[in-house]
Amino acid sequence: MADITAAMVKELRTLTGAGVMACKNALVETDGNMDEAVEVLRKKGEATAVKKSGRIAAEGTSFAVVKDNKAVVVEVNSETDFVAKNEKFKTFVAQVADQIIDSNAKDVDELLAEQWNLDASKTVKDELVSQIAVIGENMNIRRFAKIEANDGIIASYIHMGGKIGTLVYAQTDVVNDDIKTALYNVAMQVTALNPKFITDEDVDQDYINHEKEILLAQIQNDPKESQKPEKVIEGMIMGRIKKELKEVVLYDQAYFQAADGKQTVAQYIDEVAKANGANIKIKEFVRFETGEGLEKKEEDFAAEVAKQMQ
Repeated sequence: MADITAAMVKELRTLTGAGVMACKNALVETDGNMDEAVEVLRKKGEATAVKKSGRIAAEGTSFAVVKDNKAVVVEVNSETDFVAKNEKFKTFVAQVADQIIDSNAKDVDELLAEQWNLDASKTVKDELVSQIAVIGENMNIRRFAKIEANDGIIASYIHMGGKIGTLVYAQTDVVNDDIKTALYNVAMQVTALNPKFITDEDVDQDYINHEKEILLAQIQNDPKESQKPEKVIEGMIMGRIKKELKEVVLYDQAYFQAADGKQTVAQYIDEVAKANGANIKIKEFVRFETGEGLEKKEEDFAAEVAKQMQ
């Protein structure tokens, strides 16, 4: 049985908004597994606001670049935010992005084994090691994604100097400044509201089944709702899923710049398309949030200063 610490309870509270005892009990039930504890609280209806941000702690940057019909977004991690703002670090990240644009690597391992574009005597891994030595801090090329578009345009958006990097690819038979601006706005939408799917048709059944399981457990844990007829419960579940999909499906989300707050992203895209005599369809998006899913070791700052002074 894992020791359940106050720090673990605090982290789970930050993630879910649940009460102290509910968090402690969930951690005990799951033997300290944070992700499973979140699921337990969701099923009991005690997770008021599940947040990913509480789990995001690693430093670094997400950088996106678009060249002609190709685009890439890459995340490079560092130990501290100080290094992430360093110009040498930023230059290296931009060079890595340029390397990936011209690369056929399918993953980070293949990328690291490639010849470094700026010095044929080195591999990408060699250059990474050199940069670690120069900057004096451990660094890691964590992930990247590429998009190629021969029948449309790609927009990129970088939020807060690299906290989030986003690419959006749209198929369109007309390319002009209005449509480029619209796609840039959609990239901002993806960055801000973090959709999981483009349209309702893209929602996979596993996602629906998982959410049904969570909602059914919530109803079963409610003495009043659990007594309702099966058909009514099924209708309640589907109604809640439909509401949830408006938050996770890009086309169904409320467009963040709509004056009345009622226009959806799909309606915004249709409006721009009609105004420009174009056919526009969002085909793909990629959103990297720096440090997402990674844990950062918590340090006692005073103890660290004392250690440095010694």
